[in-house]
Amino acid sequence: MTRRGWDLGRGQPGPVLFARYAYPPNALGYCGPADARELLERAGDPAPDLAGLTALARQFDGAWPYLCLIAAANRLTDPLARRVVEAYWVGNDLLDRVPGRLLAAHVADRFTPLAGRGGGDLAALAAAGGRAHHNFHVFCVYPWVGMLRAGRVAQPLRVLQSCRIRWGTVLSVHNGQAEVSSPPLLWTGRDLALGPPEVEHVTLDVTGRRAGTVEVGDTVSLHWDWVCDVLDARRLATLRRYTLGQLTVANRTLRRPTADRVLG
Repeated sequence: MTRRGWDLGRGQPGPVLFARYAYPPNALGYCGPADARELLERAGDPAPDLAGLTALARQFDGAWPYLCLIAAANRLTDPLARRVVEAYWVGNDLLDRVPGRLLAAHVADRFTPLAGRGGGDLAALAAAGGRAHHNFHVFCVYPWVGMLRAGRVAQPLRVLQSCRIRWGTVLSVHNGQAEVSSPPLLWTGRDLALGPPEVEHVTLDVTGRRAGTVEVGDTVSLHWDWVCDVLDARRLATLRRYTLGQLTVANRTLRRPTADRVLG
């Protein structure tokens, strides 16, 4: 299917794909450079400034080290190679080539100063099935699951639901907005799980310049309240598999690491 405007789906250069996923939390002020609009505009330009996008991507102190880890473990020189970017946000076979012990050392080194004694728990989670995927970072590195277990539900669950990379089916498109049907994250009182699909209202592009790049019936990936990409069947299955796998890892232990701030 030919799409005009912002090239959703296959074919985006790695820096552009990174910007599509990284922009939503950047716009909210959670991570990345101060001028989120610059990231959006550079990625949406018909001839995107890849060098400029790379410089901006390096300022995401949550995501960038994971990209470097994935690239190095796969003997790739470019952390923003398209397959590396896809591995972190959606998932692919590059993640399975990052040894658990390497991911464990990585998160222990980065997050023990924040997690304190919980740093050992982080390393154990990474070694016991963790992957260098954004949803591992959300479910296992962030403090929100620990807050759920402590009885604080509403705000932690909202953040976990919004910050994870999730999928949905487009039901309608109108004026740069879309309705999608997507399985929400639920808290059972003991575990995190995915529930039956519910309707969400999400943004396609706040500039209003790229309406029509998503169509009813498309399967899309979502980050916060934004559509990031159109997924084919293979990438949908991959995102689902890694999401469920990282939920299993997060639910495996009763002890949760904590941190005093969130890295996006």
